[in-house]
Amino acid sequence: MCGIAGWIAFDRDLTRERDTVAAMTRTLHRRGPDGEGVWLSPHAALGHRRLAVLDLEGGAQPMVAAGPAGRPVVLVYSGELYNFRELRARLRGLGHRFTTTSDTEVVLRAYLEWGLGCVDRLAGMYAFGVWDVHREELLLVRDRLGVKPLYYHPRPDGVLFASEPKAILANPGFRPRTRLEDLPILFNPRLALPGETPLTGLHQLPPGHLARIDRTGTHVLPYWHLVSHEHPDDLDTTIGTVRELLEQIVAEQLVADVPRCLLLSGGLDSTAVAALAAARQPERLSTYSVDFAGSAGDFRPTPLRPERDSPFALAAAAHLGTDHTDVVLDPELLPGAVPDALAARDLPTLGQFDTSMYLLFRQVRERFTVALSGEGADEVFGGYPWFLDPKTVGADTFPWLGNGPRLTGCLAPDVLARVRPAEDEADRYATLLARVPRLTGETGLAARMREVLYLSLQGPLTYLLDRKDRMSMAVGLEVRVPFCDHRLLSYVWNVPWKMKTFDGQEKSLLRAAVADLLPEPVLRRRKSAYPSTFAPAYGEAVRRELDALLADPDSPLTPLLDKEKVYALRDRRGPLMAVADTLHLLLPLLEVDRWLRAYDVALG
Repeated sequence: MCGIAGWIAFDRDLTRERDTVAAMTRTLHRRGPDGEGVWLSPHAALGHRRLAVLDLEGGAQPMVAAGPAGRPVVLVYSGELYNFRELRARLRGLGHRFTTTSDTEVVLRAYLEWGLGCVDRLAGMYAFGVWDVHREELLLVRDRLGVKPLYYHPRPDGVLFASEPKAILANPGFRPRTRLEDLPILFNPRLALPGETPLTGLHQLPPGHLARIDRTGTHVLPYWHLVSHEHPDDLDTTIGTVRELLEQIVAEQLVADVPRCLLLSGGLDSTAVAALAAARQPERLSTYSVDFAGSAGDFRPTPLRPERDSPFALAAAAHLGTDHTDVVLDPELLPGAVPDALAARDLPTLGQFDTSMYLLFRQVRERFTVALSGEGADEVFGGYPWFLDPKTVGADTFPWLGNGPRLTGCLAPDVLARVRPAEDEADRYATLLARVPRLTGETGLAARMREVLYLSLQGPLTYLLDRKDRMSMAVGLEVRVPFCDHRLLSYVWNVPWKMKTFDGQEKSLLRAAVADLLPEPVLRRRKSAYPSTFAPAYGEAVRRELDALLADPDSPLTPLLDKEKVYALRDRRGPLMAVADTLHLLLPLLEVDRWLRAYDVALG
C-alpha cells in the first residue's frame, strides 16, 4: 500500500517544479514510510511513497517501461492486485518480461498490453495513475468498490491528483474553499454522492471509474457497475458458491511478504474472515479487538450496539486458537488523538470513531504491516437492523439515517433558507434511486430491498472504507477487506432478498456459508457496530467543548448556528439508533469547526 501524487500541465514545463512535486509527495509519507520517488517530464510530474508489502527489494516507483514508439509509460500505483499471479502468467505468455515479482509491474505491463481494457482484468483494491508520453494522456483508475482513495482537481491546463487531499493542498495552485450548501455533507458525510467532497474543485474519482486527462480536458467514465439479472441457483448452490468465493478471496488477501494479522470483533463478519484465514494457515494467526476502560460498567445498549464486543471477541479467538490482543483504550485519551485523525483525513473527523480506530491501528502496527477486516459484509449481505424493519425500509428516504434528528436543523434561519437541507437530502435520495440497476419485472419488497441495498453501498460504505483507509494508512498499516471484492458482490447482489433472509435473520447467506467454522454464540449474534465509549467523563468533555464553541466569537461555524436549537439538542434525552444520546450526535459541529480553522478553509 502506498501514496501517489501527480501534476499534469500542458501549458508549462514541470521539470522546473521538482520542489513542489516533492512537497506534494512528502505529505503522504505516513502512507508510504519505506521509500519515495519522483519522476519529471515537461508536462507530467509523478510522485510516490511506498509501503513495501510485496517484493520488498523490487517494486520501486514511479515505475517506467517503454511504450509506443519506445517512449516512456510511467505508473504510480497504490493498492494490492489479488490476481497478479494469474495476470503475470498470462502476460508472460504474450511475450512480456518481468524484472520484479511485484504486482505494480503487472499493472504496468497490463496497461502496455491492453490499454484502457486492462481495468476489466484487475481484481483487488487499487488507485493508480499512468502517464503515456506518446499519447500525452494520463489515465487515473480507482477500484470497483472504492477501497482505495483517489482525489483529483481539474485545472484549465491539466489536473492535480493524489491519494489524499493533503498532497493537492500542498500545491500552491489549490486553495481550500467550501460553500454553505456543502454543510449537509460536512455534518453527515454519508450523504455525499459518489465522487463528491466538501472542498470546492476537489473530487474523488468514484468507485469503478476511470479518468482520461489530455489536452481536451478531464473525462470521467465508469468501467464497472452492478448488473441485475435473474439468479439461477437454488439455496444450497448459492450457499456453496458464497463459501467458495469467500475461501478464494481470503486466500488471495493473505498473500504478503510482511507480517499480517486479523481484526476480530467477535461479530459474524470479522470472525468469518478469521475462521477462513485460520483454516488456510498452518501457523497460529494473531487477532486484535478494541475496547474501552470501564466499558463493562459504562455500556448502554442501542439498536445498533446491543452488546459489548470484547466477550465475543475473546470467545471467537479461543475457538479459533488465535493469539489475541484486546486493545483497551482510556476514553480520556481519545481527544488527544484528534489532531492525528484530522491530519489523516484532511476533512472533518468522525470524533471518537476515528480517534479510537487510529489508536487501535497504531498498536497493531507495532507488530504487523497488513491486517484483514470484516468491513462491507453488512452492505453486501444485508446486515443492519433496519433491513428487517418494515417502517424504516418503507420510508421515502435513506433507510440508514435512522430515527435521529438532522444536525442541519441546528442552522440559523437565514442559513437554513439558503442551504434548504430537506430539499438537498431529497435530491440526493432521488439521484441515487435513479441509478439503481433494476431487475425487469421485480416489484414489491424485492424491488424495494434492491433499492435499500444499493443505497447502502453508496454513502455508508464509502464512509466506512474512507475511515478504515485514513486511520490505518496514517500509521502505515494496510487493511484489506475481503467482503469488498467485486466478484463476491456481483454474485450476492442478484440473490433475491427472500433467499438472503431465508431463515428470518439478517445475513442468512453468510451465516449459512460459515456455520461449520464459528462458535454458536458468534454465529447467532446480532449486528453490533464498531464500539463506542459511553464513559460519562467523555460525554462531559464533549459538552464542555461544545459550550466553549458556542461562546467563541472567533469560531467560523458558530455564526451559522441557531444556538438555542443546539442547546435543545444537547439536552435531549433518550437513545438513538447508533449513539447513546444526542450529545454524541453533535460531535460533527466540533469537528467541522476544528477543520475550518486548521485548514484555513474559506467558507461562503
